Amino acid sequence: MDMNENNREEDDVKMKDCKESAVYMWGYLPGISSEKSPILSPVPVRLRDDDSWKDVCGGGCGFALAISESGKLITWGSTDDEGQSYLTSGMHGETPEAFPLPTEASVVEAAAGWAHCVSVTDTAEVYAWGWKECVPSGKIGRDLVTGANLQKDTVGKQSALLTEQVIPMSQPPNITDGAVSDPDNNKNGEEVVKRRKISSAKEEPENSSSGDEFFTPSPYRVTLSPGVRITTVAAGGRHTLVLSDMGQVWGWGYGGEGQLGLGSRIKMVSAPHLIPCIDRTTSGKDRSLVGRQGSLNSSVQVSKVAGSYVKGIACGGRHSALITDTGAVLTFGWGLYGQCGHGSTNDQLRPTCLSSLTGIQVERIATGLWHTVCISVDGRVYVFGGNQFGQLGTGADHAETLPKLLDAPSLENKRVKMVSCGARHSAILTDDGQVLSWGWNKYGQLGLGDSMDRNIPSQVPIDGCLPKNVACGWWHTLLLADKLS
Repeated sequence: MDMNENNREEDDVKMKDCKESAVYMWGYLPGISSEKSPILSPVPVRLRDDDSWKDVCGGGCGFALAISESGKLITWGSTDDEGQSYLTSGMHGETPEAFPLPTEASVVEAAAGWAHCVSVTDTAEVYAWGWKECVPSGKIGRDLVTGANLQKDTVGKQSALLTEQVIPMSQPPNITDGAVSDPDNNKNGEEVVKRRKISSAKEEPENSSSGDEFFTPSPYRVTLSPGVRITTVAAGGRHTLVLSDMGQVWGWGYGGEGQLGLGSRIKMVSAPHLIPCIDRTTSGKDRSLVGRQGSLNSSVQVSKVAGSYVKGIACGGRHSALITDTGAVLTFGWGLYGQCGHGSTNDQLRPTCLSSLTGIQVERIATGLWHTVCISVDGRVYVFGGNQFGQLGTGADHAETLPKLLDAPSLENKRVKMVSCGARHSAILTDDGQVLSWGWNKYGQLGLGDSMDRNIPSQVPIDGCLPKNVACGWWHTLLLADKLS
């Protein structure tokens, strides 16, 4: 790097420091108004005068998450009668407020699932709260990846009921037998309850929807092995993944469809477990880490992929996706809609490389309830999975079980640099500052001024600012931008 480059960087930093950041929101955040009306177009979110916005993290069902420049986790948008939402987001309604974490360290990243949250600080402290099954309660696990105590996927798939958590509710969720029922989960017969076959060898006790027994409203500090420093977090429907600075992935929560990548259909993992992703006997950031941080049995199948470590993670409703340092993509979990991208609707019980993307270096990845979106280093968009509401942006409504290049007219001569997925909608940010969205729009989560679904990328009207990041909650979208003077 020469001196001119240094000077340019210093000038860029000075200009960045002078700009005022803003956050815009749209979609379903019931605590914003007494009528709980959807927000159909972008509106600014006001933060208290002594702080400013640093980043947006999306949020969960009916609540929003962001980070302030002072390192506080900011939450808003939920209401007292939204059951899981107010417990998860801290019951902050219209006014964004700092969520009370038991630490003075600055939050650097946060994520939310259906009804749980996870955050990590600049000192690598990881906190989780919300739905109890998503909050670790045990010691670091070392046996699950070696085959002990697993519910094996042997004689096909045995029966149990699990439903999707996808539609806003005006009361606490109806939780029975580990399932969450939806009162409004239909679209012309396509969105009926999906009966997935999981092991019934150990049935969970019948639960009641009353009381706080299903939620941990106070943040719980997650304990990992000595020396593990977490830098990135991701939250799915009922599971969580975290990524260490050495490129290793840990997970916990519900794993009935393989979304924890442990090679089994184990229902619940109550402590962080190391997920075998890359064979480190042939390559690795630090080959000693496997022995030091989790004893992997030699019989465990580990994906043979190009790369030495994992650099990106994403959690969908019941599937997960990873990116390696060389841009290879691994997916695992529920495959009913092709969201794992392997050309079938089979579940993937362990991280498996997407061979169809060989030769394409993926830079970013996002996952929704039933779909996945990848961004390559050259700014192209690849999509696969469910498409009932146009969430793939292909102009059609049929699923894609293999990655499909998105060649929409609105993306012509565009390079995409950011991507995020809500439950059933998608949003991207291009390098020239355009925000585009598509998919389900019942609650205005596309920000297009109406509630009509879109099956192709459509530009979100944003004036007077330069967009920097976009993050989708389950039924809403947040935008971080620099105000233009």
